[in-house]
Amino acid sequence: MDQQVKDKKTAIMDAALKLFTERGFHGTSTAQISKDAGVATGTLFNYFPTKEDLINSLYFEVKGRLSSCIKEGIDSEATFEARMKKLWSNFIRCGVNNPEEFLFVGQFSSSPYITKITREEAMKEYDVILDMVEEGFGNGKTGNYSMELAMLIFYHSSRAVVSLILDSGSLQDMDEIIEDGFQILWKGLSPE
Repeated sequence: MDQQVKDKKTAIMDAALKLFTERGFHGTSTAQISKDAGVATGTLFNYFPTKEDLINSLYFEVKGRLSSCIKEGIDSEATFEARMKKLWSNFIRCGVNNPEEFLFVGQFSSSPYITKITREEAMKEYDVILDMVEEGFGNGKTGNYSMELAMLIFYHSSRAVVSLILDSGSLQDMDEIIEDGFQILWKGLSPE
């Protein structure tokens, strides 16, 4: 893909990300996305034949970027608790550093506009994380809890912590908030 094509496609996706998080899917027109991206509406449709195609492409790309951010620096040799703590910290830092992407994934993760195929392909990026969690749950390193429930609590708790940090402007206290949040979560998971 030549640079000009890549630049236009990136501009469209960046504009769509901003508008979708601000206005939602229905409140965002393709004409507004094109205008904000600095391209003709016809150009948008050359890259994304439908608005649904655009949202699926954007979802897949954003999930991939967040996955890379979340997995960064997790040591496979560390204890389960240390790996979970690193995962928690990464998750929150990714959300704080990429609030639009974090909000977009939260808004559209259960949207009917995201196809089953897109959802399945995006989740392949998270296999390492799922394997790590399954290993911890399978080896008795957590209480006898449902892994699915624990992961939902992890996800929604991390979203709450990201919101707390962003809404309060508590960037100086971020490390302490991340640590406190992890301790609350970990104590709830621990088998003792």
